[in-house]
Amino acid sequence: MKVTIDGQSIDVEPGTTILQAARMIGGDLVPPAMCYYSKLKGSGGKCRCCLVEVSKGSEADPRPMPKLMASCVTGCMDGMEVNSKSSARVTEARKSVTEFLLINHPLDCPICDQAGECDLQNLSFEHGNPKSRYIEEKRTFEPENIGPNIQLHMNRCILCQRCVQVADQLTDNRVHGVLDRGDHANISTGISKAIDNEFSGNMIDVCPVGALTDKTFRFKSRVWFNKPYNAHRECTTPGCCGKTTVWMFGGEIQRVTGRKDEYHEVEEFICNSCRFDHKDVNDWVIEGPREFEKDSVINQNNYTQKLEKVEIDTEKNILLGRDVDRKKISMASIPLNTNDKK
Repeated sequence: MKVTIDGQSIDVEPGTTILQAARMIGGDLVPPAMCYYSKLKGSGGKCRCCLVEVSKGSEADPRPMPKLMASCVTGCMDGMEVNSKSSARVTEARKSVTEFLLINHPLDCPICDQAGECDLQNLSFEHGNPKSRYIEEKRTFEPENIGPNIQLHMNRCILCQRCVQVADQLTDNRVHGVLDRGDHANISTGISKAIDNEFSGNMIDVCPVGALTDKTFRFKSRVWFNKPYNAHRECTTPGCCGKTTVWMFGGEIQRVTGRKDEYHEVEEFICNSCRFDHKDVNDWVIEGPREFEKDSVINQNNYTQKLEKVEIDTEKNILLGRDVDRKKISMASIPLNTNDKK
């Protein structure tokens, strides 16, 4: 079947989704995806970040689809034409979706271990508004201890459910899931039971935000201060590939993760033993430095570059900001009730 996305055509097999076809083409036209994960069956269709415009349904039925479609769950048809980055309607929709995702998300980037490799952070840079219109109180959850290796920050969760799916598909004893409904929905074990299985650490790798982080790496270092290397070891755990990325600072391994592709998806899953128990360089066969996309904050290695001196007139800007705020709330700017004029 032939599919055209933003003017670029490609032949795909039946059953291929629009998102998969876009990734085959590559480049800027690939829609963002916060819940879809190619390694997890049944993922996608939740975050709506990957919306696209189908301007032509197929050769058999060339009518456009009236609504924007989630590209991760919409199958390709022969002759289908899709607008992604080239559509102003799609761009506006992605901005709206990003705004909704950020409504309850805390501004934890300065202290979050996911900063620098966070999908929501990247989405915000591309589609987010510079200011939030949300003035109500954010939804919050009480801290919950789910085990010795994984830190749960439910306030940061966007309910993509990847962590639930990875536990379902890699293990036989999932103990966590989505509890409650609507605005109260949250990821929890329900009975405060620790998540303890041989592949639970993969929840950290699949999480697109900082809701699930590595306790053994917590507050140790920023990811862009570390040097990532591809490495492997002979692992005896069934189902573990033993192929990882080790993150080193100086001569020490700070953390171990699964190897990820350009879409931040792990190539193969690893066990907890490889992830948490082997932090000695001698435990690994180092293959070489891991490559990143050219615009990655990790690839730029900012800490090795000389920073230019930047002077900021803080006092002047603070006073200017106060003056602007005063004008915004001044009585002259508040419309009077017409009944008061009588």
